[in-house]
Amino acid sequence: MIDASAHFRYTVYLEGKVYESQGNSEMTEEARKKGIEIGAGVALYILAWAITSHWTVPAPAETLLFLSGYAVLSARTYWEQLRKILKKQFLDENLLMIIATAGAFLVGRHKEAVAAMLFYQVAKFVEELSLSRTKKSIAQFIDIRPEYANLKVGNKEKIVPPQELQLRQVIVLRPGEKIPVDAVVTMGTGSVDMKALTGESEPRNVKIGDRLYSGSINLNSVLEARVTRLYNDSTAARIMRLVENANEKKSDSVRFADRFTKYYTPIVILFALLTVILPPMIFIEARAEWIYRGLIILVAACPCGLMVSIPLAFLGGIGSASKQGVLIKGGAYLEDLTEADTFVFDKTGTLTEGVFHVREIVPHKMERDELLETAVLAEVYSNHPIAMSLAEEYGKEPDISRVADVEEQPGYGVRATVDGREVYVGNTRLMNRQGIFYQPVEEAGTVVYIAVDGEYAGYILISDVIRKDAGRLVWWLNKNNLGVVMFTGDNEQAAEEVAGRLRIESVYAELMPEQKVEFLKEFRDNQMEGEKLAFVGDGINDAPVLALADIGIAMGGLGADAALEAADIILMKDEPSKIINALRIAKATVRSVKQNIVFAVGMKVILIIMAFFGFVTMQNAIIADMVVMLINILNSFWMMQYPEQGV
Repeated sequence: MIDASAHFRYTVYLEGKVYESQGNSEMTEEARKKGIEIGAGVALYILAWAITSHWTVPAPAETLLFLSGYAVLSARTYWEQLRKILKKQFLDENLLMIIATAGAFLVGRHKEAVAAMLFYQVAKFVEELSLSRTKKSIAQFIDIRPEYANLKVGNKEKIVPPQELQLRQVIVLRPGEKIPVDAVVTMGTGSVDMKALTGESEPRNVKIGDRLYSGSINLNSVLEARVTRLYNDSTAARIMRLVENANEKKSDSVRFADRFTKYYTPIVILFALLTVILPPMIFIEARAEWIYRGLIILVAACPCGLMVSIPLAFLGGIGSASKQGVLIKGGAYLEDLTEADTFVFDKTGTLTEGVFHVREIVPHKMERDELLETAVLAEVYSNHPIAMSLAEEYGKEPDISRVADVEEQPGYGVRATVDGREVYVGNTRLMNRQGIFYQPVEEAGTVVYIAVDGEYAGYILISDVIRKDAGRLVWWLNKNNLGVVMFTGDNEQAAEEVAGRLRIESVYAELMPEQKVEFLKEFRDNQMEGEKLAFVGDGINDAPVLALADIGIAMGGLGADAALEAADIILMKDEPSKIINALRIAKATVRSVKQNIVFAVGMKVILIIMAFFGFVTMQNAIIADMVVMLINILNSFWMMQYPEQGV
């Protein structure tokens, strides 16, 4: 896990004040200590080897000479194992090395014991450096937290830590500065680089009233903005917390490695013990040799390479996805994605842009402008995309004093009192429930029916726009034999039009929010063993379904609380085709993990067999294990550089 407080140490000097960020010094200090221990152990080992090679020393003195180097090299390992014994978690590679090297000392193999512990510590040192480098690479890319903020106080500016900013305060943003907290532009126009958040290299133009997300970079002009979120609730802080905690959600492969070690260690110890006991009963004169071989088996069986390469590969996969604008909350979801068999899409805001435009206004016993005005006033307090499209068509500031008793009815529409008259604005379900006689419209698009004082007043036809890359995504999923389903609360005609253009065969229209949940449960109940169901929604009103699915994927999760909380995977930009990138990264990561498992376990079996027949020494065994670990690490490292590919 990337420590939330441990990235890079940087110091900012501003107006005589110092703002210091705690860097990723913990791992560096740990590695430095281990390096010093290894260096001291090597020096003592060489000294002992030189003395015993050039002079004849008593056996107790020779043991003490080599024991000094061994003690320096192994002290940390013994201490860690003691702590694990107290926690009853001691069945691991440390136990194998302790038994093997201590046993080698007891049978007089001093040089081999120290050499084996030396190579083991070098291997652990390389393991720590590899994990540290991978975490640093991820942290460096996603370290979007701002260092400071320019707070406007009257006509002056004051430089403060972002954590001190309060709601509605005004901040000044100069070119090249990171935006410290989520805010709304109050003065100026310019461009903002959001690549660190969305993976999109094209700058976004902003003007007065536009929202700014923390972690973005102001590019080319001075802006003033009003704070809309505190630092800890801002986009940058929430994204950093999610990525930093991503590796806490263990995948099946990581859990396999944990279980493997738990059972593997006692089995190996038992096999080594049988090697020590049984063969000497037949070959009595070779008792010491078989004891030595049993100790070599323990060294050869050390699973360092397997234990480090699996989490390293998942870290790399999560990091690569982050670079491409896909936030994955844990290795488990990365692995689940490779087993996804069916993708269920919400329509509005996911496959379509969710930006509605009024296409036609058809009044009944009412003037056209009056019908539109009545609908706008009834929907004046709604933030639904349909309400926004009506307001856009109206083009004037509605007089809210004419509106009273507004009641939103999810899945149906809105009821309100406008100019003292009872107005209903909604879909066919609302008209039917109120017993209003109307003529159903059989046109493609979203139909908004209006009734005044219990009488049908007309309808407004609204259409949505399909996202330009939605067709590419559906084509790719169909090509790879993955199921594609569309859910929508819209009418059947609008749903069929979008599905036909995208070539989606399974469509469920006119669904209430609770019906989406029921249908998704039904889909999950009918899944085959090992299959996973993914739901893709816009993250605003799909939170229950996102949470229920095996894999919840939120579109455009930037700044959406529901998306960041409920979804397992978040597409930081409104591009559904990013799912293709996520699937490719997931498959490449799992493929790398499987290769590492097969290679590591296969080499362990070969080494153990060779050790049993006396073909390898203790030093050979630990060097071979280190080579296996390095190959696995290199195989995992490439995931960090996994390229973004076209369809």
